[in-house]
Amino acid sequence: MRRLKIIATLSVGCMLLSGCDQKTQPSATSPSLASSADLVVTNASIHTMDTALEKAAAIAVKDGKYVYVGSNEGAKAYVGADTELVDLGNKMLMPGINDMHQHPIEGGAKELFECQFPFTAGPDDIAAAIKACVEAQDDAEWIRGGQFSSDFFVQNPMESPREWLDAVSGDKAVALVDDAYHNAWLNSKALQKLGVTSEKDLPKGVEMHMDPSGKPDGFMIEAFGFVKDRLHWTPEQYEQAAAKSVELAHSFGITGLKATAIGDYELAAFKSLADSGRLSAHVAAAIVTPYGHREEPLDIDELKSKREQYKAPNFNTNFVKIFMDGVPTAARTAAMLAPYTPAEEGGEQTSGQLHISAEMLATDLVALDAAGFTVKIHTAGDRSVQVALDAIETARTKNGDSGLRHELAHAGYVGDDDMDRFAKLGAIPDFSPYIWFPSPIMDSVLSAVGERGEFYWPTKSLLATGALVSAGSDWPAAVPSMNPWPGIEAMVTRADPFTNGEQTLWADEAVPLQDALRVFTSNGAKALLIDDKSGSIAVGKSADFIVLNQNLFNVPATKISDTDVLMTYFAGKKVFSR
Repeated sequence: MRRLKIIATLSVGCMLLSGCDQKTQPSATSPSLASSADLVVTNASIHTMDTALEKAAAIAVKDGKYVYVGSNEGAKAYVGADTELVDLGNKMLMPGINDMHQHPIEGGAKELFECQFPFTAGPDDIAAAIKACVEAQDDAEWIRGGQFSSDFFVQNPMESPREWLDAVSGDKAVALVDDAYHNAWLNSKALQKLGVTSEKDLPKGVEMHMDPSGKPDGFMIEAFGFVKDRLHWTPEQYEQAAAKSVELAHSFGITGLKATAIGDYELAAFKSLADSGRLSAHVAAAIVTPYGHREEPLDIDELKSKREQYKAPNFNTNFVKIFMDGVPTAARTAAMLAPYTPAEEGGEQTSGQLHISAEMLATDLVALDAAGFTVKIHTAGDRSVQVALDAIETARTKNGDSGLRHELAHAGYVGDDDMDRFAKLGAIPDFSPYIWFPSPIMDSVLSAVGERGEFYWPTKSLLATGALVSAGSDWPAAVPSMNPWPGIEAMVTRADPFTNGEQTLWADEAVPLQDALRVFTSNGAKALLIDDKSGSIAVGKSADFIVLNQNLFNVPATKISDTDVLMTYFAGKKVFSR
């Protein structure tokens, strides 16, 4: 017993000392590792996110994996004639970021092919942008783009958004999306091409009003899925968009991402990248399911078929996306436990609505869990959070604990009775710290939700319960880029990382930097199901790491958003440098 206590004491001591090393042990067939490393990085301030050895000064990489983590002196044994040596001059090195929620094809296509204007654009700005795009894309059949603010039509009332768009779009069909990527704005030609002449032409759950002339006014609520299913890029463009998204990810230090709600065209694009050896990131695909109102259970066999058809190296197709509600902005479509404020004085109250019934979600969850799918459920309102947790509990009761960590995307509002359930059920709250500070989209949320609106994203409280919190940008929805550093700063300060203003959003839920980084690295790796090979810097894991221009622990929290990634490595290969 005394010997065991001594060993335990030594182990704890090693965990606290940065000089302790992790290294691959020589084997009978490989008696020496000298000269074997492909890459040795020294004089680094390494934050490993590995509790066994939290800080180090050097790493050695062989065949894309860490073979040594420890001191500069210890790394010398791994230097050979062909070893690449990198001296970082004490710059910060850490694991690559994992973005748990983005729409990379939409984002890549937006960067490459679409008509763009900022979320803050007013009518004059949008008119100028559309006119310029129409002129520049003379041969295009459609002009697609965005994103207009969630509050655009609140701040800029129009009798007929369709007619306004007609006046600036020439003879082109124009389809624009809002900042939340839920609502759409179309001109007359676009409505004609889509065969929409009245609300009867729209699926249940998609709403559109008539203008004074009795025609559709062109603003469609919860219509993005309806429009997306009818407009497609070419296969080559989908692949270009996928490649662009990975390129952008590397520039921000992202080495793992979850592509959320992607269909066949997008799945094929990522598979093509992967099969050709060009997918230099860990990408998980949350396969899309029908958006909006649904009364039939999912076709599990079809999802299994897609999982097998599109799986490829670095491309995990073991995930599915379900939409339970909309957004808690001026659209008031997220399902809430208490009513929204009325949209207009004396107007009717609403609590939003569920896209599918609680019973249907439970049926789907039980079947998907049994089939080995991890499910990401869009739950923007606290009622949909509650219903989703109920469904996961049903799956646990019927299937036992599958070990799958089902995710509740956004989950910004959580009822008091549901706070402890994430940890108990092994469910992941997938948060969006990129927008949980005072901003135009938050103004829309606070106006719609009312007094309780500020109590959004209880990060600190959920971490205290033991919940595995993850984070995602939701790019290109609501944010201009997938840049994680403003999101990390906002998690620490709960203030606007771009203005550093004094106003905060529920500052009591701010968390320390180390916790925020763990959410974006090792927690994300667990949610991506790659924690056995990525998410922290440890011997045997894939060498997915980034080098920063500043040590985050040595600068004020308000400077975190100023971080630039100098180098990004994936599986030991440099995929980005500045």
